[in-house]
Amino acid sequence: MEYTEVMVRYGELSTKGKNRKDFINRLATNVERVLKDFPQIEFHPRHDRMHIILNGAPFTEVDKRLKKVFGIQTYSPAIKVPKTLEDIKKTSLELMQETFKPGMTFKVNTKRSDHKFEYDTNQLNNLIGDYLFDHIDHLKAEMKHPDLVLRIEVRQDAVYISNQLLHGIGGMPVGTAGKAVMMLSGGIDSPVASYLAMKRGVDIEMVHFFSPPYTTEKALAKAKELTGILANYAGKINFIAVPFAEIQETIKEKLPEGYLMTVQRRFMLQLADRIRAMRGGLAIFNGESVGQVASQTLQSMVAINDVTTTPVIRPVATMDKTEIIKLAEDIGTFDLSIQPFEDCCTIFAPPRPKTKPKLDKAREYEARLDVEGLIQRALDGIEVMPIYPNEKFINDKIEEDQDLL
Repeated sequence: MEYTEVMVRYGELSTKGKNRKDFINRLATNVERVLKDFPQIEFHPRHDRMHIILNGAPFTEVDKRLKKVFGIQTYSPAIKVPKTLEDIKKTSLELMQETFKPGMTFKVNTKRSDHKFEYDTNQLNNLIGDYLFDHIDHLKAEMKHPDLVLRIEVRQDAVYISNQLLHGIGGMPVGTAGKAVMMLSGGIDSPVASYLAMKRGVDIEMVHFFSPPYTTEKALAKAKELTGILANYAGKINFIAVPFAEIQETIKEKLPEGYLMTVQRRFMLQLADRIRAMRGGLAIFNGESVGQVASQTLQSMVAINDVTTTPVIRPVATMDKTEIIKLAEDIGTFDLSIQPFEDCCTIFAPPRPKTKPKLDKAREYEARLDVEGLIQRALDGIEVMPIYPNEKFINDKIEEDQDLL
């Protein structure tokens, strides 16, 4: 059937009190952003729900996108009909015939904001229920836990009918919790951490370190494409590429092997913090999981976090790898994350990194380097680009490489 609108219901926003209007407006902006290529759609955010007027836009595509908008608890596609009993009966029957399967139970639930309408809620429930019983075999009513609820809303302008209650992913609208940077690698964990940050309303910008010629253009393209997958949940995400080769070369040349990883991560965190300040962010997020690798022991975190007083938030810190993989599969990043394009975190990894580095040693070794000069040259080379949902980069890079052969 061709639906005429979608009724969106808010979830956690209902607890926001005086800030509720700001949260609803942000949600409306995010919904508009993910549906921007359907210019005919109209948006009407209200206190209790949002009405999305489709004006011919295909609900199947709208449905796919609404499922990925944080802040939506449930939504229902609806059909607008004239305020006559015959139109209500006809559309109710067509809608039920399309969705009803033998053995299902149902009930009719009418709401009437137009109290001048000739039938009250109980009358309309009974009239439509009787009509459906007369025209659908094996239909069974169930008031407490029905499989289908035929919802009829009598408003001032028309009657709206729906019988699906579809579930969103909840959470908070992206942007309502402020802005932060995410330290995005090409692995499994940081995309999952990005998803969890956005679910709590954080507007993230990706900071990705790359080290040509040690890392390839395909590795950079992979990180951008992961951002494109995650942009489905935000509409757009800025990607910030940070050149890191000089810093890695300098650390490898001048410092003991055991502290190579620790000092390298200290530089990454300092760069992320400088970029956060430049971009107006409030916090730094990353994909660290306690004890998963040498740089993620508590001792390593102490030695690395020493370079900043900015909050460093780790959404997957207490998750085990199987939990992280499951979520990566659910959000669509896993298959890309395991593609074998090495990032800068692995190319200079020492064979025996310190798992319990000493903070005073990390400070001492780092002080031997031109820290400010190295950081400034890296900042001078950053590139910022907006990435939109499902943008592709890896295939383009492979084709470029083939053209050069």
